[in-house]
Amino acid sequence: MEMNEIARALARKIQDVRENEPMSGHTSFGVGGPADVMVLPQTEAEIDHAVQTMAQLKLPIFVMGNGSNLLATSKGIRGVVMKLADNFAGVEADGQFVTAKSGTSLSALVRDAAHMCLGGVEFLGGIPGTVGGAVYMNAGAYEEEIGSFVEEVYFSTHSGMLTMRGDEMQFGHRTSLLHKVPLVVTGVKLKLKDCETEDCICKINELNGQRREKQPLEYPSAGSAFKRPEGHFAGALIEQAGLKGLSIGGAQVSEKHAGFVINKGGATSEDIISLIEEVQRRVKEHSGVALEPEVRIVGQR
Repeated sequence: MEMNEIARALARKIQDVRENEPMSGHTSFGVGGPADVMVLPQTEAEIDHAVQTMAQLKLPIFVMGNGSNLLATSKGIRGVVMKLADNFAGVEADGQFVTAKSGTSLSALVRDAAHMCLGGVEFLGGIPGTVGGAVYMNAGAYEEEIGSFVEEVYFSTHSGMLTMRGDEMQFGHRTSLLHKVPLVVTGVKLKLKDCETEDCICKINELNGQRREKQPLEYPSAGSAFKRPEGHFAGALIEQAGLKGLSIGGAQVSEKHAGFVINKGGATSEDIISLIEEVQRRVKEHSGVALEPEVRIVGQR
């Protein structure tokens, strides 16, 4: 089936369906070629339609949040991309439990929860991702991870809605069951802690201030470029190898924090990929440690 036919089939029940949509407008790096088809569902019914349509066609669907951890190649992504970000967001509370749609930004989650006098997840507030992406990656900071707070995760499958308990999600360091089983997250229930709104907001602002001071937030990036190797810090290993400021094209190892690869201006996807690979090679030569990218590289190579 041609991609325009697939787009028409999806558009029967989904309002926002786009063909040849540039990924550069949907990733924090600001680079990337076109997705053949992108759908931006606004309801669970629209998500279900996309999932069921692609299952019937026996074709995969790539699910993304706001693209803060993605590096899309210049050739783009073949097939269908489903974006769950501001188009599918919202937070509700019931006692100590907060349920958030998967496209909800982490900053909105922690601030909305704080205004409901619920906290404990302030560490997530400065991570520029969505709830669904955070569950996929078991996002964390300051020695804490979202997985510790997850009660239930809700999925859309070709046979209907599926609910899994947090202890079934196989959370590990920057990983979860979703790395093995590609399910579409529609929502997450978290168990939070009672707090005073003002205290939570102060903590959020304090942590965000620390990030602004230490991280190169003034440039496009995908956050930490590499996972933390056991017993080491990626940024320290990169700095010890003398790679701070190393550039390929418009891509640079940040001079402010060596764990970040930034788009200094005009970088292509290939510049960034080449720089990541060069850093891996030279750190391995210098320290013997193999760095594993935390950035997800997607698309045709």
